[in-house]
Amino acid sequence: MTAAESDAVWRELRTTTQARIGLGRAGDALTTARLLEFGAAHAAARDAVHQALDVAPLTARLEGLGLGAPVVVHSLATDRAQYLRRPDLGRRPADLSALEALDAPADLAIVLADGLSSRALAEHGAALLEALLDRLPADVVVAPPVVALQARVALGDHIAHALGVRTVLVLIGERPGLSVADSVGIDLTHRGDPADYAGGITDADRNCISNIHPPDGLDYATAATVAAGLVTGARRLGRSGVDLKDTSRAELDSPTVDALS
Repeated sequence: MTAAESDAVWRELRTTTQARIGLGRAGDALTTARLLEFGAAHAAARDAVHQALDVAPLTARLEGLGLGAPVVVHSLATDRAQYLRRPDLGRRPADLSALEALDAPADLAIVLADGLSSRALAEHGAALLEALLDRLPADVVVAPPVVALQARVALGDHIAHALGVRTVLVLIGERPGLSVADSVGIDLTHRGDPADYAGGITDADRNCISNIHPPDGLDYATAATVAAGLVTGARRLGRSGVDLKDTSRAELDSPTVDALS
């Protein structure tokens, strides 16, 4: 195979993945262009991890969704540096007294957490929540959104307990990599009794939808349809986690969902 033929094969394969494949070489090293691309991707990932969330633009967009004014809470991690060094502090709240004003009963809490990529939440959080609201069952009462800073997924358990809801969805910025720095995940946790959130909850009690970052990752409509299906399934089953399966595929394959995607 000639060099031109080899390059054509790799060029076609690269259209199917964001992974770095068939990069070529200059002697024993990468070409200058590929090395610069790698450095830029590494810098984008580092920025996504260390950059603090700009709260004001996000809350302004959330206010337009009709759920009420969003509430901002913080974990025990005081800044990004401590958050990265102490994951345990990101799982516990500093103060949830601001949630006391949300005294209206609700079935579902939605938490928008900066996680390990504030960029991801800033770019996709509001649009993803809007897609979710379009697909949740009509009988599900959603509490005003909660924006959580320096947050890990488990912080959502404390928020759900404080709000007295059985189900919580945590929309969180996922750990960036060298291919994607703006991916969002949705973590669902459902407990039969809100008081159960105060007990020990493990990752086996959760369901996760990952890699949400259109146009290259999962799109909002698909992710929201899966999440809404899991909410319905969790309420019917009485719990979330390994026993709860995604049954939304039939709906996702329907012409209606394809048109919305």
